[in-house]
Amino acid sequence: MTKLTAKAAGTFAIAPTPFHDDGRIDEKSIDKLTDFYASVGCDGVTVLGILGEAPKLDAAEAEQVAVRFVKRAKNMQVIVGVSAPGFASMRSLAKASMDAGAAGVMIAPPPSLRTDDQISGYFKQAQEAIGEDIPWVLQDYPLTLSVVFTPAVIRKIVMENPSCVMLKHEDWPGLEKISTLRGYQKDGSLRELSILVGNGGLFLDFEMERGADGAMTGYAFPELLIDVVKLSKEGKRDAAHDLFDAHLPLIRYEQQPGAGLSVRKYVLQKRGIIASSAQRKPGAVITATARAEVDYLLSRVARYDGRANLQPQSSAAG
Repeated sequence: MTKLTAKAAGTFAIAPTPFHDDGRIDEKSIDKLTDFYASVGCDGVTVLGILGEAPKLDAAEAEQVAVRFVKRAKNMQVIVGVSAPGFASMRSLAKASMDAGAAGVMIAPPPSLRTDDQISGYFKQAQEAIGEDIPWVLQDYPLTLSVVFTPAVIRKIVMENPSCVMLKHEDWPGLEKISTLRGYQKDGSLRELSILVGNGGLFLDFEMERGADGAMTGYAFPELLIDVVKLSKEGKRDAAHDLFDAHLPLIRYEQQPGAGLSVRKYVLQKRGIIASSAQRKPGAVITATARAEVDYLLSRVARYDGRANLQPQSSAAG
């Protein structure tokens, strides 16, 4: 597989990790999920992210999941989240993933970082730890990680670390940050950098207009992300916003901290893509009331976008 570069664009789906009801990794559903992402036209897949329940896996399981996705992905680029408390585990998972054919890895900051110097110093050490030949993605997600990157710090990290090729932008509010970074590139103080946006797609409509290259998030309808990215790049503003607006109530519902993953997995199960919506413990369980609310939202989305017209599913997908 070709390595990730700063020209990466399009839609990279953030994959949940499928589990059986008893907590075992569901490899069959990993295969089905990967095939689904390929069939709808995703450019890549990101695995073992925060909503991939990576902290609930031991080192051997993390490698097992990453390699399974990579081997199944065929023409899609796979980015593997390798964030870890220590650099030894980060290095080990990065090497195993790249050896299997991953395109690159993603690194998030540990929550203990506070000053700009601590932040930039950490990523310099992380790049040295994994090896400077491995392309990596800088994850900026202060709402969960509580580490705040200013645009100037992002510029410093990117300029000091040649193998940092992408920013996963998940700041909120974050539109001005995208504009500032693109401004740095115009004035020559920042080199080429791919910017893919997350936050469940909640601000994708305007993030694209501010200069994002695409989406990297796990909304249960990646087709919507693909279409909005494509329509935005074609300059079809109203069409992009009309489609986005139809999905926005479900995107918002999926955005609930602590509950969003259970919603996402429920919809993916309802679509027949994963066999169980189970999370590995500790994890939220979706209630009957919440399921009914999601079903109602799906019916409303389906009035505009027929892909959300899902028939009730009485049994798990095979």
